[in-house]
Amino acid sequence: MVGFAGHKTRMSRITRKGKVLICAMDQGIEHGPKDFNDKNIDPDYVLSVASKGDFTGMVLHKGVAVKYMENYAGKVPLILKLNGRTNLVPKDEIYSSPVASVRDAVALGADAIGYTIYVGSPTEAQMLHDFSIIEQEARDYGMPAIVWAYPRGKYVAEEKSVESVGYAARVALEINADIVKVNYTGSPDSFKKVVAAAQRTKVISAGGSKQSDEDFIKMAKDVMSAGAIGFAVGRNVWQNQNPAKITKEIAKVVFGSD
Repeated sequence: MVGFAGHKTRMSRITRKGKVLICAMDQGIEHGPKDFNDKNIDPDYVLSVASKGDFTGMVLHKGVAVKYMENYAGKVPLILKLNGRTNLVPKDEIYSSPVASVRDAVALGADAIGYTIYVGSPTEAQMLHDFSIIEQEARDYGMPAIVWAYPRGKYVAEEKSVESVGYAARVALEINADIVKVNYTGSPDSFKKVVAAAQRTKVISAGGSKQSDEDFIKMAKDVMSAGAIGFAVGRNVWQNQNPAKITKEIAKVVFGSD
């Protein structure tokens, strides 16, 4: 097994200056085709955008990675998403089940794995159990683990409140995630509390739903000023009319000027 040495190497591949800028296209299983238009429904288009930008990782589910990633290997590191769920199941009973393994990630040449946990869901205990097995195997292979930690389900009153998001970030620390992806709480002051809750688990923000370039860049500045190490972005880049331009602007905020 690779162990700690491999973990350090792989972490260096998905970071730059200690910061992270991930391009995500794992929405297809959860949102269906509605998030895509005739251009970006093609994974080749999104992967082309990611490979030409300043991204430190590309998040894909196994099927897309198997069928498309070969042409982009070495151009952008792969982060394999290991669980998923559709949007057809009632939100109150939300559960994201394993759909791939750490061994799949290793075989595909991934540099990290991603896993979603819906904190506060009635199925939370099962997701925590599933991740405990995944996390141990990831350590055996020296594979960094990124947790998508979202408060969601019938026991969660406000999904994006600082209390809920901070709780989810703390859960990620406690279950040994290297990086936690959470939703932005709306202000730098509130997001600082989320970062503080996560402590040595590094925080990145979800890019969120499509918004104006100006609002997106302001959000990026606010997130970084709160102590996060970066972003996982999707629709705000590959749905943009000029993906290269918005990527360059966001990268400047995350990494600073070279």
